[in-house]
Amino acid sequence: MHKRLFTPGPTEVRADILKELATPQIHHRSPEFADLYAQIQPKLQKLLYTQNPVFLYTSSSTGAMESAVTNLVAKRCLNLVNGAFSKRWHEITEGNGVPCDALSIDWDQAIKPEMVDEQLKTGKYDAVTLVLNETSTGLMNPVERIAEVVNSYPDVFLLVDAVSGMAGVKIDTDAWKLDFVLAGVQKAFALPAGLAVAAVSERALARAAQVLPRSYYFNLNHIYKYHKKNQTPSTPAIPHMFALNAQLSEMLSEGIENRFARHAKMAEIVQAWAQKNFDIYPEQGYWSKTLTCIKNTRGIDVPNLIDRLAEEYNVRISNGYGALKNETFRIAHMGDTQMDEIEGLLRAIDTILGL
Repeated sequence: MHKRLFTPGPTEVRADILKELATPQIHHRSPEFADLYAQIQPKLQKLLYTQNPVFLYTSSSTGAMESAVTNLVAKRCLNLVNGAFSKRWHEITEGNGVPCDALSIDWDQAIKPEMVDEQLKTGKYDAVTLVLNETSTGLMNPVERIAEVVNSYPDVFLLVDAVSGMAGVKIDTDAWKLDFVLAGVQKAFALPAGLAVAAVSERALARAAQVLPRSYYFNLNHIYKYHKKNQTPSTPAIPHMFALNAQLSEMLSEGIENRFARHAKMAEIVQAWAQKNFDIYPEQGYWSKTLTCIKNTRGIDVPNLIDRLAEEYNVRISNGYGALKNETFRIAHMGDTQMDEIEGLLRAIDTILGL
């Protein structure tokens, strides 16, 4: 029996959206495909408050992360690390032979603007990677304030992993002057895994044209050439694009600001419950609006809780990630999840734990 997902990716996908995957196949060099691509583009731009092109990657978010650092670092990259996925971005940068350094801090602490300023004063860097919303820790870094610092260094580009934030919180791409902001669609988009999206600034495209290519599949120049024709360089996940198009229409129908407000309200409900019964892992003031990482202050058997929720209630939550396994557990409140579903999940946990 299907287990209703309250995990921080993949997330639950509605039945009507799943049906979009069964749309009869079309050829990726046909006018029908170009029309589909052209329909998706302005919807993504509205969601991201941008006039920049938004590229579609048939890959996980990791591919888009790789695309950013292999195309947009001419000198040296500063990887801001305070969680598992910001650490991954450093490993991706390093693994591709891109000159880089990691600024690593404790995972329960947010990256602060002054930390970034101190590093950029050295003049060593022309790109910075930052995770908006750490899926591993439920921490939301202050991207807008960090962007102000980065923007005071005209030659430094800001590359943002918004994987578990995009479509759940407002990302004011153009106002914040983000050069590259990416996400996978299997989180707050509430879509099947298989696509990633990235808004790319004009100056980023100009730099990509100057940087010695380090990648073929993820080459921004190549992607942009086809983007201008409403195409992709290679065969994309066309069924997923039908689903993305339909889901974006649903988001616009709900109202983007309404969607963000719903996510904020669900976060309030879960975080109030967590404070009452446990504790929250990241420092206060930087809690995610799309998932909550709860400290296991009661010493409960987390795997047993996960198993019982699955067996008795047909719902699934997540253990802590990596080193935080069993020391924390995570509840996602993102995508198309509604308030009553979150409240029902919390009642089920209360029953199992006798809270």
